[in-house]
Amino acid sequence: MITQQDILKALSTVQEPDLRKDLVTLNMIKDIVINDNNVTFTVVLTTPACPLKEKIETDCINAIHELVSPSLHVKVEMRANVTSNRMDKLVLPGVKNIIAVVSGKGGVGKSTVSANLALALHQLGAKVGLLDADIHGPSVPMMFGVHDETPDMRDVNGKQLMVPIERHGIKLLSIGFMIDPNQAVVWRGPMISSALRQFVNDTDWGELDYLILDMPPGTGDIHLTMAQIVPVSGVVLVTTPQDVALADAMKAAVMFEMLPTKIPMLGVVENMSWFTPAELPDAKYYIFGQGGGQKMADKIGVGLLGQVPLVQGVREGGDTGMPAVLDDMNPAKEVFLTIAKQVAQQLAIINSAKVVTA
Repeated sequence: MITQQDILKALSTVQEPDLRKDLVTLNMIKDIVINDNNVTFTVVLTTPACPLKEKIETDCINAIHELVSPSLHVKVEMRANVTSNRMDKLVLPGVKNIIAVVSGKGGVGKSTVSANLALALHQLGAKVGLLDADIHGPSVPMMFGVHDETPDMRDVNGKQLMVPIERHGIKLLSIGFMIDPNQAVVWRGPMISSALRQFVNDTDWGELDYLILDMPPGTGDIHLTMAQIVPVSGVVLVTTPQDVALADAMKAAVMFEMLPTKIPMLGVVENMSWFTPAELPDAKYYIFGQGGGQKMADKIGVGLLGQVPLVQGVREGGDTGMPAVLDDMNPAKEVFLTIAKQVAQQLAIINSAKVVTA
């Protein structure tokens, strides 16, 4: 008779590749059912965007065949319970992980990366929100095709809270929903800080696995305000390969090192890595230089999350409210999905030090 203990003993030899502990010790094995020659069980991953789920499944099946019986029919169900290392849930209590997407200068595609990262995480199975913190230059409403919508209000325990706009499965909030598209936001620092506090504290974000913060370019007052009021889990740095962009990106990286509470850098995204014309899909023209993103990542000691090509479809998708991840024919889609998996992977590793599951 094969028992659950036999299965657990075999699975205790399978390591989670990132966390470097076995699945049984990590309490990732659930619902073992043995029926004649069939064994089914569930592996609870730390994120639905886990890039190594196929390897984990294969390793589980191989371990049971080698250590229990080669004739068993093994079925592995994969589900996820996104981890969090947040101890203080007074701010954004339903949000497990908060990711700030930053750049040193404007025009490098930070908002494009933010939008597609949010959509990629959602496509991989996560609950995601996107907060447009670029008060002076909000672009989320146009990128998601919702620039004519206005957030509703909802009573929650006697308090009036804003309800984010939902589009393509993402919860969205931006100052662009509250002003005329042609109106300039000419505000001083205190007014901006007040608006951001309202977006964070007076919004019903609900339960989210990831909240993406689309930060403004530079190293200014908004960044300091957000670092003070929001428990950011990690930072994604966006740059182009161009030396001018790299120099400014380094300043943004240094800024987060200078903050009183150190925020982990999850990695670098190199945008506009090369130009590929539609009629020459295999051609690569390095208009802004080559290898800059990798050099930046090496310099600050993090990984290069991905290189996004400069293709017409990425720009068109942002202008029409259908970002690249929504287009199966867009060559940048797989790049953004890979970036999302790596971001989720890095957060899971950070969270493993002190895991709090919701």
